[in-house]
Amino acid sequence: MKVDKIRNLTDVELGNQERELADQLFKLKFQLNMGQTESLKKIRGLRKDIARVKTIVGERERSAATEKR
Repeated sequence: MKVDKIRNLTDVELGNQERELADQLFKLKFQLNMGQTESLKKIRGLRKDIARVKTIVGERERSAATEKR
């Protein structure tokens, strides 16, 4: 997922996207442990996407906190 696409999402959409990505990551890890898949590339990509979403959320929270001052 591209950063530009993530930045265009609303706060609610970001929360939903984070939950959806975390759910996908859980399922892939479960499949990996059961021996059904070997898609380490997908797991790595999902972890990076989750980190991108969390970074954008954190940036927005920090900017909102500085605007209140």
